[in-house]
Amino acid sequence: MRAAYDRGVTFFDVAEVYGPFLGEEMVGEALAPIRDKVVIATKFGFDITPDGQVRGANSRPDNVKRVTEASLRRLKTDYIDLQYQHRVDPTVPIEDVAGAVQDLIREGKVRYFGLSAAGSATIRRAHRVQPVTAVQNEYSVWTRDPEIEVLATCEELGIGFVPWSPLGMGYLTGTVTPLMVHGSADLRATLPRFTPEARRANWPVVELLQRVGARKQATPGQIALAWLLARKPWIVPIPGPTTRGHMEENTDALQLQLTSADIKEIEDGFARIRVQGARLNEPMLAMIDTGAKLGTSSKGGHGMSPLPRNARQ
Repeated sequence: MRAAYDRGVTFFDVAEVYGPFLGEEMVGEALAPIRDKVVIATKFGFDITPDGQVRGANSRPDNVKRVTEASLRRLKTDYIDLQYQHRVDPTVPIEDVAGAVQDLIREGKVRYFGLSAAGSATIRRAHRVQPVTAVQNEYSVWTRDPEIEVLATCEELGIGFVPWSPLGMGYLTGTVTPLMVHGSADLRATLPRFTPEARRANWPVVELLQRVGARKQATPGQIALAWLLARKPWIVPIPGPTTRGHMEENTDALQLQLTSADIKEIEDGFARIRVQGARLNEPMLAMIDTGAKLGTSSKGGHGMSPLPRNARQ
């Protein structure tokens, strides 16, 4: 993280559920000496026991305020720059969630409010109570769901958009081959899009990025990031490198300039590819807000399941 800062990275994204808790502790330790020079985003929204067991969604206002205090301690800071609701809780009206964060903003503990994995209608409802600064949804060359309506909503309301998994959990880098075996602790082992058959069927997406990258002397992953950066000036992807080499490769994508011809080649090529496999498994998809009827006070409704302990979204 400090090496990333030295290369110009100033926006760091984490969540209480990463670890759980360990992600915030690492971010707090790494960024404490440069706290006033960086933007820290974290997320709430789950019922997590002290020993790290995730027991489903919990965005009740009292829990939001309680876990915010814990996040502040782990992050070694007295304010959170951007605080997201990690997943929309179908048992808590989104207006109540926005109101709880608004209280935290008034108290100086949070600066800005964000939503993750939220649909257009939910974004609009929350925004009416407390302006939403950023929406963090999955978006990449091979996952285009936000283009249906969320991106248009963000542009209309002046909300920044933060794509998570911009490299398709590593697949778009070209390093996740059809023959690779994922261990039981690897989240991708549970995802339909990462079966050997799906990886083989989806390889044309990587080949498309490789063709464009060959002309630019860039890796397919760098082209995938440059494509996102070229979409809109208010789109800020958050790749999740685990090595310094990967971090340097990702940040070098900032130097790439895709021409209109490059982008047309990617779009035309992708239009001829039929991506195989759902992007997430069924329990995880059940936690994604469609923005239609979630956030009401009725109980149940979407079969919420806790995030796997190794999920890093």
